[in-house]
Amino acid sequence: MSYYVQIKIYLSFKLTEQHLYSPKTTVPTKIQLFTTTMKIALYSRTLKPEDHQFICQLLDTLQQNNINWCIYQPYWEQIQQQIQPLSHSAPETFVMGDTLEQHVDFVWSIGGDGTIINTIDLVHESGVPVLGINTGRLGLLTDITKSQIRQAVHALQHQQYTLDRRTLLQLHTEPPLFKSTQLALNEFAIHKKDTSAMITIHTYLDGAFLNSYWADGIIVATPSGSTAYSLSCGGPIVQPDTQALVITPVAPHNLNMRPIIIPDKHTISFEISGRNDNYLCSLDSRYATVEANRTLTVTKAPFTLNLVRLTPRNFYTTIRQKLLWGQDSRN
Repeated sequence: MSYYVQIKIYLSFKLTEQHLYSPKTTVPTKIQLFTTTMKIALYSRTLKPEDHQFICQLLDTLQQNNINWCIYQPYWEQIQQQIQPLSHSAPETFVMGDTLEQHVDFVWSIGGDGTIINTIDLVHESGVPVLGINTGRLGLLTDITKSQIRQAVHALQHQQYTLDRRTLLQLHTEPPLFKSTQLALNEFAIHKKDTSAMITIHTYLDGAFLNSYWADGIIVATPSGSTAYSLSCGGPIVQPDTQALVITPVAPHNLNMRPIIIPDKHTISFEISGRNDNYLCSLDSRYATVEANRTLTVTKAPFTLNLVRLTPRNFYTTIRQKLLWGQDSRN
C-alpha cells in the first residue's frame, strides 16, 4: 500500500513539472494541473460561411473530450445568427477587457495572424498560452490547421507542446494614447498624417541622441514584426528568439539612412517636428492621433506572448514556404 502511494505522488509531481509556465521568466513559477477539467477560451473576430462546418466540429470535439469552454460574445452572436439549428446551448461568454487568466488554461485564436495579435488584450501579462488555428491567409504565427483539432486537444491534455515566447513592445506616454493595452506584438510606428509633408523624428536610445529621421515615418519592430510592415520598408528579417529590435525609417529622404538592429534592452524615445501639429501613432493595427509636442517612449514589455507549438517549427522553412523567401526559378 505504501509503495502505491509513493508512485502516485511521483506521477503527480512529474505532471506538475511538465505544465509549469511563467509569463515573466524562464523559471517555472505558475502551476496548472489538469487533474480537473481543462477550460479553453475561444476567440475570433468574424465567422465566415466556409467555416460553419468547422466550428460545429470544433464545439463537438470539445464536448466529446469533456473540455469546458467560453467564447468571445460577439463571435458567439455570429454563430447563433448564421448556424441553424445549433446543438450547443448558450455558453459562458466574455468581452474585451475581461480578465481571463484566473479562469482559463488556454486561449484558442481562430483566424489569422491579426486575430492572434488581438488576443494580447485578453491575456495581458498573465502568460496564458495562445493556440492559433489558421482560417486566414498567411498564418505565420498560427500553429495548426482546421483539420488538426483532435490532435491539438490530445496534445494539450497530455502536455505535449512547447511555448514559443514572443517579445512584446510597450508604449509609454501620458496620458495613454490607447484605451486598451499599450502593447504591440509586431510594431510601433509613427507616420505623417494624410498627405502632409514629411516629418522629422528625433530619436534617442536611453536618452542619448541616435539620429534625426527626415521621412514619412518610422517603425520599431520586434523579431515577430520583422516580417510585417518593417519588411515592406526594407527592414531585415530577424529570427523570433533574437533579443533585438529593428528601427526602420519609412521612405527616408536620405540615401544613407538605413534600418538598424539594436539590443532590446534599450529605451527608445521620439520627438516629432514638422509642418503639422498632429501625427499618427500605431500599435500593430490600432492607431491614434498624437500631438507634435509629446514625447513617445517605447520599451520591451516585461512579459511575453506565449504561443503554443505542438510540433517543432523551423523559422526558415516557414518563411520559405509562406513568404517565398529566396525563391528563384533557377532553383
